[in-house]
Amino acid sequence: MSKGRHDESAWWVNVVTHDDADTATETTGLTSDEARARLAEFGPNLFDVRQQQPLFLQFLSRFRNPLVILLLVASAISAFTGEVANFTIISTIVLFSVTLDFIQERRAGKAAEWLRQSVSVRAKIIRDGRQIEAPVADVVPGDIALLSAGDMIPADGLILEARDLFVKQALLTGEPYPVEKRPGPLGADATEIQDAANAVFMGTSVISGSAKIRVVKTGADTAIGAVAERVRRQPPPSAFEIGTHRFGLLIMRLTILLVLFVLLVNVTLHKPWLESFLFAVALAVGLTPELLPMVVSVTLSRGALHMAKRRVIVKRLSAIQNLGSMDILCTDKTGTLTEAKIRLERHVDAAGRPSDRVLELAYLNSFFETGLRSPLDDAILEHRNIDVHEWKKIDEVPFDFERRRVSVLVEKERERLLVVKGAAEEIIALCSLYQDSQNGGQRPLDPSALAEINANRIALEKDGFRVLGIARRRVPPDRQHAEVGDEAELVFEGFAGFLDPPKASAGPALAALAASGVSVKIVTGDSELVTQHVCASLNIAVEGVLTGKEISEMDDSALHVRAEQTNLFCRVNPSQKDRIILALKARDHVVGYLGDGINDAPSLHSADVGLSVDSAVDVAKEAADMILLDQDLHVLHEGVLEGRRTFANVMKYIMMGTSSNFGNMFSMAAASLLLPFLPMLPTQILLNNILYDLSEVPIPLDDVDVEDVCRPQVLDMSFIRNFMLVIGPISSAFDFLTFYVLLFVLNADEKLFHTGWFVESLSTQVLVIFIIRTRGNPFKSRANPVLVATSCAIAIIGASLPFSPLAAYFGFEPPPGEFYLILAAMVVAYLAIVQLAKIGFYRWFKPSPPPAQASS
Repeated sequence: MSKGRHDESAWWVNVVTHDDADTATETTGLTSDEARARLAEFGPNLFDVRQQQPLFLQFLSRFRNPLVILLLVASAISAFTGEVANFTIISTIVLFSVTLDFIQERRAGKAAEWLRQSVSVRAKIIRDGRQIEAPVADVVPGDIALLSAGDMIPADGLILEARDLFVKQALLTGEPYPVEKRPGPLGADATEIQDAANAVFMGTSVISGSAKIRVVKTGADTAIGAVAERVRRQPPPSAFEIGTHRFGLLIMRLTILLVLFVLLVNVTLHKPWLESFLFAVALAVGLTPELLPMVVSVTLSRGALHMAKRRVIVKRLSAIQNLGSMDILCTDKTGTLTEAKIRLERHVDAAGRPSDRVLELAYLNSFFETGLRSPLDDAILEHRNIDVHEWKKIDEVPFDFERRRVSVLVEKERERLLVVKGAAEEIIALCSLYQDSQNGGQRPLDPSALAEINANRIALEKDGFRVLGIARRRVPPDRQHAEVGDEAELVFEGFAGFLDPPKASAGPALAALAASGVSVKIVTGDSELVTQHVCASLNIAVEGVLTGKEISEMDDSALHVRAEQTNLFCRVNPSQKDRIILALKARDHVVGYLGDGINDAPSLHSADVGLSVDSAVDVAKEAADMILLDQDLHVLHEGVLEGRRTFANVMKYIMMGTSSNFGNMFSMAAASLLLPFLPMLPTQILLNNILYDLSEVPIPLDDVDVEDVCRPQVLDMSFIRNFMLVIGPISSAFDFLTFYVLLFVLNADEKLFHTGWFVESLSTQVLVIFIIRTRGNPFKSRANPVLVATSCAIAIIGASLPFSPLAAYFGFEPPPGEFYLILAAMVVAYLAIVQLAKIGFYRWFKPSPPPAQASS
């Protein structure tokens, strides 16, 4: 090992060699006063410093928008050239717009953070001599923490006690296999973090076993904090985020083209350069959907609060959008389709006869197991009539998801037994003998006996029992350790059969999801016979079955095809679950995954939306995007509908921005060619824009049509483009009609033209929301009262401004009375024509359906 390599590794050495003479005792832990003092000294146990950015810096960051900077520069130029009114108006409007955006997003962010904190990972620590659960952020150096299988390790610490502790620390080392940890000093030749067998590190997770640790480092001082920038992984962008990015690029291209066109025309016509520049910048602002981030954030946060009322906690806001777009849900069987009230109903020998010996061995295995304990272990331990006080545990081979079994080495009166419990087929494969309880003694496991034993297993599974195999072997009395290699040449004792009754609500919930365009695929480690029995009880049609063995023999391209055609995946391990998720995503499906175990973490990361439950292990809750407080598909169905409502409201703003708003800006650019003066002053464009934006703020509160929530929705750019090309020209046509009325009917001068078009432009832009917000009849689909009030108020304010004291500052003059009569007729005609065009559009153009619908 080179010296340079050792130096690179040195950042973690202080963690594992650090000792604190003032550390609390192992039994009583810190006192509450000591913990508060250390929290003040060391700070919260967080390493993401970006979360601590001061409020004023967050506000100032809103001014990094290039268009905002351009406007402020332009207003400063106005001030230097003597246009103080322009400077004041532009600066005020920009400040108001940025402040509105900041306040709305801040409120949304606080709501989202409150929801995240409600399901944040908590640590088990000893304080004041008592075991308590505290938020990970409150853990301080000197705390005594307790770890068990499934826990996220809350801080860097030294191991005080450990029992068969295996930790996955791939986040720091890249090593995919669990490593064993135990108390003791750090070896003198330790040069890599993998060598730190006496320490555990924040951000890693416990695979099996238990431990007591003394916290040494927290927050940015931890190993993961030292390399936070290198290990921090942003979640991949959601389908909706990709769509909004593409929408932004579309608007940006249109904006650049129109602005360059306007500048070229005004320069060619020798119009004042400063006024032309300000006009072009204002036009760019008018075209930019600057409220889109705020509308998205507020709509998503409101959706998150609604889902919280339905007992679904959202950790990542963008996941709401994916939940609405989801067309496939992959879920485990236990707890979702079943009651998760597992009972040990059968304990039989190899011939299928009841056997107390099988129950005793199963109990010994579960009682002495210290690794990952499952609900099956809890069901076995419910049989408290087994006496184990004469038995002593020697060692253990913990459970893992590849072997699918656990072994314990126990002793009684100098007899040492290795007791093995696990997946029935795999246990049978490890046996060379079986126990003949009727005739006494052991018999060879020949083909005839093997066929009979497998027939008994299949019969149990067909009756809906989940079956574990129980086996054992004697080992020499001086044997002190158990190894995976010892799990061979076993004596098969029999089966433990468990029942988990189907959940009565699962069938109707699955039917509701199917009716909403979401197909459910069951991904389980259980056998296909047991799973098919549950499906039959719930009237779930089985469309295809794939087992883990079959999946292991397929390449990715074959799995892509088979995964779409199959709705039952049985006997699968964690890596195969992940392959199934990725295969479905490769076929352009939006995939959700519902899981609660350590083995579900990779799939929760890979899915478009990861779903877990409040009772899940820490690593599953940390990986999930949403937490279901009730493990019920009905609750999830409500979440799907809420996601679609959220999507529909965001789409309203996008459709507004790409239709009437774009039409007005296009008219403004075209008018530059025809008029000897600017069609609207820069300050008037900005005022129009801010008033329009104010009218759109209540969109997140609006109700949506039934049609918008009955099927999955995706952001289809071609659909949006087509809508813009159909509705936008109607807006432009009425703008040109307004030009005609102002110039040739009312003989308007420059000031009256600006005033008349401002009023017409604002009223049509604002009021068309009542047409665009619904696919059907706007009189039947009622808008939210707040949206109605805001929109009507903005239209009235726009019409009243020319008569107000502010008119002179903005360059307005009162139009004649007949203008408002003509305007009223034009607005009614405009809305009627847009309604007719909208009906025709939805008949001819439809958004692209998700793959599941496209193929059905």
